[in-house]
Amino acid sequence: MKQVSQSYKTGAIRLQQVAPPSLKDGGVLVRTAYSLISSGTEGMKVREGKMSLLEKAKARPDQVKKVVQTAQQQGVKAAYDKVRNKLDALSPLGYSLSGVVTAVGAEAAEFSVGQRVACAGAEYAHHAEENYVPRNLVVPVPDGVSMEHAAFTTVGAIALQGYRQSGMQLGETACVIGLGLIGQLLTQLLCAAGVRVIGVDLSERRCALARDWGAVAVHKPDDAALLSSIRALTDAQGADVIFITAGGKTAGPVELAVRAARDRARVVDIGKTLLDLPWNDYYMKEMDVRFSRSYGPGRYDPNYEERGVDYPIGYVRWTERRNMAAFLDLVAAGKISLDPIISARYAFDEAEQAYQRLAEGGDDLLGILFEYPAGKTASPEPASKPSIEIAENARAPGAVTGPVRLGVVGAGNYACSMLLPHLAKDRRVALKSVATSRGLTAADAARKFGFARHGTDYRELLNDPEIDAVLIATRHAAHATMTAEALRAGKAVFVEKPLALDRAGVESVRKAVVESGNDRLQVGFNRRFAPLVADLKEPFAGRRAPLVMNYRVHAGAVDAGSWYADPGEGSRFEGEAGHFIDLFNAVCGSRPLTVQARSIRPDQPVRDDLENIGVLITYEDGSLGNLLYLTQGGGKLPKELLEVHGTGQSVVLNNFEDVRVYSATQKRRVRGGAVNKGQREELDAFIKALQSGAAMPIAMDALIDTTLATLGVSDSLRGAQPVTLSEYWCAE
Repeated sequence: MKQVSQSYKTGAIRLQQVAPPSLKDGGVLVRTAYSLISSGTEGMKVREGKMSLLEKAKARPDQVKKVVQTAQQQGVKAAYDKVRNKLDALSPLGYSLSGVVTAVGAEAAEFSVGQRVACAGAEYAHHAEENYVPRNLVVPVPDGVSMEHAAFTTVGAIALQGYRQSGMQLGETACVIGLGLIGQLLTQLLCAAGVRVIGVDLSERRCALARDWGAVAVHKPDDAALLSSIRALTDAQGADVIFITAGGKTAGPVELAVRAARDRARVVDIGKTLLDLPWNDYYMKEMDVRFSRSYGPGRYDPNYEERGVDYPIGYVRWTERRNMAAFLDLVAAGKISLDPIISARYAFDEAEQAYQRLAEGGDDLLGILFEYPAGKTASPEPASKPSIEIAENARAPGAVTGPVRLGVVGAGNYACSMLLPHLAKDRRVALKSVATSRGLTAADAARKFGFARHGTDYRELLNDPEIDAVLIATRHAAHATMTAEALRAGKAVFVEKPLALDRAGVESVRKAVVESGNDRLQVGFNRRFAPLVADLKEPFAGRRAPLVMNYRVHAGAVDAGSWYADPGEGSRFEGEAGHFIDLFNAVCGSRPLTVQARSIRPDQPVRDDLENIGVLITYEDGSLGNLLYLTQGGGKLPKELLEVHGTGQSVVLNNFEDVRVYSATQKRRVRGGAVNKGQREELDAFIKALQSGAAMPIAMDALIDTTLATLGVSDSLRGAQPVTLSEYWCAE
């Protein structure tokens, strides 16, 4: 494999062919997708490498001191040999990358092969095609965060640790001296935390970037208006915290810091700069000078970094690994913007040219990324990004004026017991016509519910200009075909679940929407409309953290002779699972990414009825949905139980009869009375959307997401692996 190396003696940087790393029990092997050159830290190494020996000695007095100590203890020759060996050695570069796990050590079982991760560590996360990284220096990359952005995780954690060291509070004022890579990230973090930021830098471009992030003022250090600006923004008191993120060998930053500070302010040093403090000034203000050590507690501790011994969260809340994860969460939430601070991108094979540019200078260089072959295959986008785009020349039907004139296709037991009774009583609806495969059934439905006409040809409804909308409640196999025809005929459509029994059926509906422009479609996923679901969702309003949802469905045995057992109508699971998956989607408000299913008999062929299975669904926001679909339990067990856990709360929906909310301080119950699964409410929402012309109650993308997730279960069972839903958006 290839790796970047530097000779400290000559300063030369080369792309070397080296043996790949070996796997150890305490970590993972990672195939690099992107790695980040920090223009500050690595730029300093490049400049030092080009110095003469005397200049190197002056630049690193700490190393000279070690040489003197070695000479005193072991003699001059031993010291000379040690220095010569050090200078001749090739050093790795790089400490921040993103990639894909290729192998997992025995003590790092929380990771899996193929998982997207971000890695840290100057000893591990090198500019190399593959790296071994200990588990405490690796964090998963959340769905929705690109691999390019994940490569910034280490420097983001450095900025975040500096913020934590400051102890800043909402409403305070910070002065950030040095708006390089760390300074830019720190400015964004402070603004996101409700801190007023004053930025200082020599570069006009960097100052402009900080202003874009929300800095209330930006100045060059020699700007006469800087101190007056600070006084004006702080009622003449001065800044609460001064962050020094600049590098260099002058005392300018520490001298400016005390002038910008209020009495008893705090100075946090993050950058590597000369700290020749003006004693009297710091003494008179009783300044609190703090250092921020890299990316958090655990750094330089071999027990933590190499041996994987974590610090208990009760004692150390923010370790370096937790800081890394927190930074990625902020990126996922859109609180941190990274594209504007990417100064350049290079293919990894062009590494030497990249360092040449860095050596030539350029004060405005911030983040430089290397892209590896793995970066082109590790998709940076959430897997469920595909969506429906209507053709430019297509037009959707407008709002319905007056009562919605409805035609109904199918009048079986479910339609006649759960849907038509509500519609027959609704004055906003005119029941125009009903069509079923048997004339007597259609006549009976017309008699019961007051349809003006009845027949056996559903296409007569579609061609009838006096019908605004069609309700399709036939057996499952006909749903996709009828829905596509109705949409092309310009009708609004309410189709009972499922929308389709295969991907070709989904594609036929999608094409009908795209080509006709008619997106007035609702699928009968009624659970999300149940009144108690609002009580279930309320405790999680405004949340940022992902949810864990567990839905146990005990469907019971199918009656002998039921049409559900007909393979031509799809499996029973595919017929009704959309209800449960759609409710997951509604509760977490996010799109599903992957589906993975498991049967209690994995060694046997997948059965068409798909009974007694577990389904795990991952979501863009990090939420998890676990669906248990069972038939082998006790006959008296209530059919459905949904648990939702997150933000320190647990909420349980018990068979749509009541909701129980559990938090750290209370337990409360919301009674729902009789079981109500939302059929009347979903029809009400459908009619309101048609009359107002507003968007349909469930977005089109969500209808297709739910259907594809349902269909993906059987494929996951057959292949014994997860199914990525973005790959299902086009029929095979």
